[in-house]
Amino acid sequence: MSEADDKTTHFGYQTVPEAEKAGLVQGVFTNVASKYDVMNDLMSGGLHRVWKDAMMDWLAPRDGQRLLDVAGGTGDISFRFLKRAPGASAVVLDLTESMLIEGRRRADAEALGDRLDWLVGDAMALPFESNSFDTYTISFGIRNVTRIEDALSEAFRVLRPGGRLMVLEFSQLPNPGLQWAYDRYSFNVIPPLGQVVANDRESYQYLVESIRRFPDQERFAAMIRAAGFEQVKYRNLTFGVAALHSGWKL
Repeated sequence: MSEADDKTTHFGYQTVPEAEKAGLVQGVFTNVASKYDVMNDLMSGGLHRVWKDAMMDWLAPRDGQRLLDVAGGTGDISFRFLKRAPGASAVVLDLTESMLIEGRRRADAEALGDRLDWLVGDAMALPFESNSFDTYTISFGIRNVTRIEDALSEAFRVLRPGGRLMVLEFSQLPNPGLQWAYDRYSFNVIPPLGQVVANDRESYQYLVESIRRFPDQERFAAMIRAAGFEQVKYRNLTFGVAALHSGWKL
């Protein structure tokens, strides 16, 4: 057995071989794809839409830009980007084909079809040449990547000089009391809701656990800097339930 075969990582609160995590994550999103958008609305009370709009406000899409939306799933970020910049184009890349299929079924996808491509791919090994994109986004996806450092390095590689990384991800609340209340909600409400709506408690149990395993705002900002990005900043959303991280390839 090679040293690589011995490496482990987390899948929620489980410890699993690194080589198995991508398949486990793919299984989660294959199971929930048809109910993914509905569950996002129910779990967040619709706040995920506000967070994604805040992401676009800070990103300020411009005509002529080329976006790579990694773990782009059903297309929410790309749709918002292209509506704000009618002269831009986008590629939605996701590990799970069933998520992309759901995205292509949406009315927005048909309306924006001439500026939007869908591709199955891995965030840790992007199938693009270096310096290919102006903007790289990943929304609620980077915590599911086996090796976050590799995904950030790939983001840096495919961005053009002057390009921008923006990450929207669940994060940690700096107030212990609010974090306690949020934890109670997450563990006691979201998995049962997943069972009722998507007939899948286990996938939503993993999603709740994966949020707790993700680095806090400062640690994640340090990881982005370590990948080569500059002017790294973050903004908390809804007290830190989610956070936006921004960095530039300069």
